[in-house]
Amino acid sequence: MTGVPPAPLDGARELFALDPAVAHLNHGSFGAVPVPVREARQRLIDEHDANPTRFVTAGLWERVARARDAAAAFCGADPAGSAFVANATTGTSLVLAAVAAGEGDEIVVTDHGYHAVELAVDDQHRRRGVRVVTAPVELGASEADTVAAVLDRVGPRTRLVIVDQVSSATAQRHPVHAIAAALHERGVPLLVDGAHAPGMLDRPVAGLAADFWVGNLHKWAFAPPGAALLRVAPDWRDRMVPLVVSHSQPDGFPLFLEQQGTLDHSPWLAVPAGLAVFDRYGFDTVQRHNVALAAFGQRVLGQALGIDPDTLPDPGPEVPMRLLPLPEGAARDLADTAALRTRISVELGVEPNVMWWRDRAFIRISAQIYNNAADYERFAAGLPDLLRR
Repeated sequence: MTGVPPAPLDGARELFALDPAVAHLNHGSFGAVPVPVREARQRLIDEHDANPTRFVTAGLWERVARARDAAAAFCGADPAGSAFVANATTGTSLVLAAVAAGEGDEIVVTDHGYHAVELAVDDQHRRRGVRVVTAPVELGASEADTVAAVLDRVGPRTRLVIVDQVSSATAQRHPVHAIAAALHERGVPLLVDGAHAPGMLDRPVAGLAADFWVGNLHKWAFAPPGAALLRVAPDWRDRMVPLVVSHSQPDGFPLFLEQQGTLDHSPWLAVPAGLAVFDRYGFDTVQRHNVALAAFGQRVLGQALGIDPDTLPDPGPEVPMRLLPLPEGAARDLADTAALRTRISVELGVEPNVMWWRDRAFIRISAQIYNNAADYERFAAGLPDLLRR
């Protein structure tokens, strides 16, 4: 962890239409769309609205396939096993439908999971009698300890394991390659929730032997909202079940997931415009900048809160998100964290995320190419007094 911020990338801040009066430190939740990507999507919308019939019937599906191939290559995924979906939550629901766990079956998750995924799994419990088994994984756990924690909860009735590649709740990166290999030996399918992986990690699906992987392109890969990639292993493709049956049902995977009615395809078609941002700067340059800036921000905020920097969670050299524990009493529950986030936004003009994990409040900050050192220094200058008040 370094006390020196990286040099800003030339022209990066001007690529975004973000309010310059606000320090935007929550890229991990919703992303931010570069202006050229917004313009590319708007041209697609204009093209559709000028002649909807021609837009849909004159090569739309070939255009979607080319964009899908570009996204798959960027993620290191097999294009034939990939499909566009709206987001990682949609991909999770598709996987749950394909696995079709029933009464007495088990789905294993960790306690780092995304809330919407937790709700989807809980819905399986309520409607189908599936038992949800949670594997606790400590902050900073080693690869071996993480694998052991997950495998310890796997039993003869386990029908699916879900593990985050990078946790939204804690920014912790999990050893999904090792988990996938261990589960493969037991014949248990794995869904990797890679919501944060595209654009954060280099080719996050390459060499990953998981049965399912889903990653959002609208977070770190600069795509518009509504763009995510679902990768499905060969043995499962014929077992996928679309959530909506439409005209491409007879075509099977992936078309029956993508070609549905009046779905807005412009976010998917604009994905290559988002990937072009990496061509401008280079993936390694973007990643190094963001990781270094996140580490700087964590150190500055930790010092302001009186936290020993050596005790702060470090998710590793490829993750541009960081977690900071808030003082005891800063929040008492999930509702309190939402209220605190609003206060920070209104009073300080800063947009972080405030998390509730294991009965304690945490600040989660992100770093993207539009951020600079002053964003974190501003937050550090105002946060201690706000918490005292």
